[in-house]
Amino acid sequence: MKIFILILLTLALHSQELKIKAKTFDSDQKKGISVFKGNVNIIKENDELNASKVIVYTDQNQQPTKFIAEGNVSFVISTQDGASYRGEAQKTIYIPKTKEYFFYKDVHLKQIGENKEIIGDEVVLQSIDGKAYAKSKSSKPVIMIFDLEEEKKDD
Repeated sequence: MKIFILILLTLALHSQELKIKAKTFDSDQKKGISVFKGNVNIIKENDELNASKVIVYTDQNQQPTKFIAEGNVSFVISTQDGASYRGEAQKTIYIPKTKEYFFYKDVHLKQIGENKEIIGDEVVLQSIDGKAYAKSKSSKPVIMIFDLEEEKKDD
């Protein structure tokens, strides 16, 4: 029998509900660490993250300060300027205070509704500014894919 543990955390900044589902859950409130394992699914508004394991770090007020997702991470996230991204990586770190995402190993990030993709070993997405940075840590290059619209010349 599958055991699903449902934890609801409320984010103080915007009173947004954060829902985490997993097969197992371990927590140490004094250390501010919660570990979710097995088909972890996190949903907050339009954002969703799936992974094999997620560690949530919280402050003394039990508010999340950092999320570390590992193992076949897939995600859908939205930036403050309205852009949405879908992707996958082997490890993802999210810092709620700065709304920054750090994606590591086998990263594939695609902007939904646009033909813009980034493929690399390490990608940083700053969702407040809508900026992204990528680099390769291996012999493989970073790949950026996007459409170019050409102007038609009148003859």
